[in-house]
Amino acid sequence: MISNSELQNLDLIDLLSERHSLVRKISEKAWNDQSEIYISNSEWYIMARIYKKQPSISHVTKNVEISRQAIHKFIKNLSEKGLVEIKNVENNKKEKCIQLTDLGEECYIKNEALKAQLENRIAEKIGTEQVQILKDLLKLDWKI
Repeated sequence: MISNSELQNLDLIDLLSERHSLVRKISEKAWNDQSEIYISNSEWYIMARIYKKQPSISHVTKNVEISRQAIHKFIKNLSEKGLVEIKNVENNKKEKCIQLTDLGEECYIKNEALKAQLENRIAEKIGTEQVQILKDLLKLDWKI
């Protein structure tokens, strides 16, 4: 982990990357410390994209910033863990769709609660208002 003094010399891109990496590690550890089911950050990313939806696998591969091969591997892993199910698409023999199982939804909801706890810990350190400002800034259209 990078020290606070080293953070002072980073540009915006590297600061975002360092903080993202840190909170993802903490979030992943929080889940894995309390669950028998190991779920990687990439698997969470895919689960977040399909939560409460039934997208086609090709839709997921087009809209997730992971290689097509890796996505297929992660979906297979999620299926083997019982977190997603893959179904045929009606009127299309080639296409498959994916959705969370009841277990997958349960895990997703528990993980959302863990992330909310982490956000609260951050707010305790930097202030609730600062967290809201940061979230608002990140939600803006940066037109880039």
